[in-house]
Amino acid sequence: MGYFRELPELDYQSFLSDSDSSSNYLRVKNLFRRCKLRDDLQSVFTIFNKYEIVEGARPDTVAEELYGDAELDWVVLMTAGIINVRNEWPLSDRQIYNYSLEIYGTQLNDVHHYETREVKDANGRLILPKGKVVDSTFKIPNPDFYIETISPINGISNYEYEVRKNDAKRSIYLLKESYLQQFLNDMREEMIYSRSSEYVNENLIRTENTRVTSS
Repeated sequence: MGYFRELPELDYQSFLSDSDSSSNYLRVKNLFRRCKLRDDLQSVFTIFNKYEIVEGARPDTVAEELYGDAELDWVVLMTAGIINVRNEWPLSDRQIYNYSLEIYGTQLNDVHHYETREVKDANGRLILPKGKVVDSTFKIPNPDFYIETISPINGISNYEYEVRKNDAKRSIYLLKESYLQQFLNDMREEMIYSRSSEYVNENLIRTENTRVTSS
C-alpha cells in the first residue's frame, strides 16, 4: 500500500541489547501520524461520485480503475470512510456463502426474521410498505374486506440476511479524479512536522533516548 510511503519518519530509541549510546535509534514510519477526510467535506457530494463495488473488486483494482494507480488504494479506503477492510469491504459471493455457512451451519436457510410485503388497496393506495421487520404473527386488516385479516409477511433466511448486509457495503462514495491531486497535496502538507524539541526536519522527528550512558 503506497500510503506508508506518505508517512513521515520517526527515530525511536533502540532497545537492542548493544544499545548504549544516544546515537542508537531505530528509524521507523510514524504510524501515529494519521490523516482523515475532513468531516465537513463528507457531505459535499460535488467532490464525490457514487461507486458500486462489483463482484471480486479490491481496493487496489478500484484505485487502478478510477485513478490509474493501484497504489492509491489507500485513497479509496480513506475517502470511502473504510477503516477495517476485513469487516467493511464486501466479500465475494463464495466468501459470503462460506462465511454464512460457518456461522449458521445447518441453520443456514432457517428464518432469520420476517419482513412485510407491500400492500395496496383496490385504488392503488399504499396501505403497508415492504421491508418493515415484524414478528411471525403480524397481521393487518384486509384492505379489500374479502377476509377479515391478512398476514403480508415474508421470511428472510439467515443466508439472505448476510447477503443483504454484504451487498449494502457495495455502495460507497469516492473522490472524483479531478480533486485527487489537491487531496494528495493537502494530505502531504498535513504530514509535515512542525518545529518542536523532537524536530530534526520536516519529515523526521527523534524521541528522547533514556538509555544514554555516561563515559
